[in-house]
Amino acid sequence: MASNSISPFQAFLMVLLIIFWGSSFVVVKELLGNGLSPIAIATFRFLVAGAFFLLALAAKKRVSLHYKLGVQRKDFLTLLALALTGVTFFFTIQYTGIQLAGASIAAILVCLLSPILITVFSTRLFGEHLRKKQIAGIITAVVGTLLVVSVDILNMEGSMTFLLGTLILLSTPVMWTTYSLLGEKIMQKYDAFLVVAYVSFLGGLCLIPFSLADNSFFQIFTLTTSQWLGILYLSITCSLLGYYIWFYVLKSAGSTATSFLFAEPLVTAFFAVMFANEILYPAVLAGAVLIFIGVFFVTTKKAQGRAKAATV
Repeated sequence: MASNSISPFQAFLMVLLIIFWGSSFVVVKELLGNGLSPIAIATFRFLVAGAFFLLALAAKKRVSLHYKLGVQRKDFLTLLALALTGVTFFFTIQYTGIQLAGASIAAILVCLLSPILITVFSTRLFGEHLRKKQIAGIITAVVGTLLVVSVDILNMEGSMTFLLGTLILLSTPVMWTTYSLLGEKIMQKYDAFLVVAYVSFLGGLCLIPFSLADNSFFQIFTLTTSQWLGILYLSITCSLLGYYIWFYVLKSAGSTATSFLFAEPLVTAFFAVMFANEILYPAVLAGAVLIFIGVFFVTTKKAQGRAKAATV
């Protein structure tokens, strides 16, 4: 992916985007506190988002008759795999981690570790070699991750719930790496917004059996006004509008746009401290800094280009 200069308007859009995506972790935590389960939030978010995505596709087709809405039958299994890894399992695990460990921890582990894993896996798949600087970055990020995960022990105030939450969250970068590498070729074949729309819709449908098993699906008919506002914020602002902004800026600015995403955990931490009464312990901050440094060393333009979207 080419790296181009970014205009002031595009920079404004990216700042707006990381505010949307960074705050989403805190919105999820508030919904969890209001009685919704992780599976229920994920299900309602992506069913609503999927419906809005389909409406957006219909509008694009109406404006441009040459816009293709269909995909080849052989690509359906790939879309289904993307829906499972990038939506159904990914967000169920992420929201469970937010419930157990908190919003700021989730943002640090999910957003910062994904680029590193994408780089590591892609070098293996494409026969590339890690440079010494990248290896040093990986080691630094691993040390930072251990600091974040072990904060439960260091503070002597934590619980096994926090530790379990952080361990669960460590699987989300693996999910997102799988999603990113699976989606690379298909996003070159079809319009990226079309792929995200189908993946969001399919991911929401795949969540229904889990929410039925969770006995939470029918809560959609009894949601309070505040709960609906939270779901709509996640569905419209973070999913539909968020991805539209992302692909719009990415198309013009290239990999330059991805540099803004590394500020997402900072936005989450700010909202978590201000509105969710979370406490950022020194060990967490130190671990986050080390992970950030590791990402800086590891991430290349090629690796950034493979990270098609942020993990929110």
